[in-house]
Amino acid sequence: MAAIVGTLAACATRMPDYAPEPSPPATPTTPTAPEAPPFVVPGDTGPLPAPIVQGKSRWTPVRWAELPGFAQDPLFEAWNAWIKSCERPSPVHAALCKDVRRLSIGTGDEQRAWMVARFQPYRVEPLQGSTEGLLTSYYEPLMDATRNPTSASAVPLYRPPATLGQRKPWYTRQEMDTLPEAKAQLAGRAIAWLADPVDALVLQIQGSGRLRITEADGSQRLVRLAYAGTNDQPYKSVGRWLLDQGLVRDATWPGIKAWIAQNPQRINELLWSNPRMVFFREEVLSEFDAAFGPRGAQGVALTPGRSIAVDPASIPYGTPVWLASSGPNVQLQKLVLAQDTGSAIVGAVRADYFAGWGPEAGELAGRLKQPLKLWVLWPK
Repeated sequence: MAAIVGTLAACATRMPDYAPEPSPPATPTTPTAPEAPPFVVPGDTGPLPAPIVQGKSRWTPVRWAELPGFAQDPLFEAWNAWIKSCERPSPVHAALCKDVRRLSIGTGDEQRAWMVARFQPYRVEPLQGSTEGLLTSYYEPLMDATRNPTSASAVPLYRPPATLGQRKPWYTRQEMDTLPEAKAQLAGRAIAWLADPVDALVLQIQGSGRLRITEADGSQRLVRLAYAGTNDQPYKSVGRWLLDQGLVRDATWPGIKAWIAQNPQRINELLWSNPRMVFFREEVLSEFDAAFGPRGAQGVALTPGRSIAVDPASIPYGTPVWLASSGPNVQLQKLVLAQDTGSAIVGAVRADYFAGWGPEAGELAGRLKQPLKLWVLWPK
């Protein structure tokens, strides 16, 4: 199991703020996905193109038959994510977007045939080391909040203070809670108020979220909080803090909350161990927007189960990617789009899987940590 911990950066609309914690000892063998018949392209026997060095990675050309599950994936599920990438395509991918939109009503066989005709699959490898990497997951929390503080909801979520750019780094989390001058600069900057400080931390770590806000008149509205910056303080994992002190063995969010329930007098000590604070901006969440996730680093809305965060030094934004991962949490063999990044998402074969929003997505995001293989699909 993995705690959701790490480092935010201000270069993208949404930046997940975590790196996986060490897991408990794994069983000696890892479950594998059932073997699917390979997708064989008739006549796919000609010479392959040369390998490509892309930043921190090497792309090795392969046959389509190497992509596990390519014949079985319901590609239409990925097509909305691909159309989203075409809202802000790279020059390499822009010429293909007319076909992508046209094929949104195509059959799976038509979509597969077009991909085979227009793309070359490449296995993603580090410049040195194993071709097997790491898959984790993130999500968009959904939480109840109030517009004004109450006796039950007293944990603020702030928009950036006016003086944020004038002082780098800005005040630490502890200083914001205790120093009168820091409190004065945050006065009137609260967007909404939560009941649980750990929920606020989860929201900050994920970098965005949905709030069901109860207004002063008792009405409720659903809004999105988008990442708007940090105090530029270093990130320190509260899960790592608990593990290092021998206070827990389970550094997942359920484990952290269980420890807090037994040690409520130490909650500030726990929170202040992480000096970084995240600031948000409120966005209207229409019925249409609610069907998609927040905007990722590519600048387009994320699609649950079909968007991943990658290291852009290894895989450019907007690139279609074949993902295969087998482990105790989930078996994945599917087409995804590289549409986001995170400061903990570093390396050639490294991906963060966008699970969606709500409790089920949070459960997967909190526990997914398993081996990964990636193939980029690059225009011929």
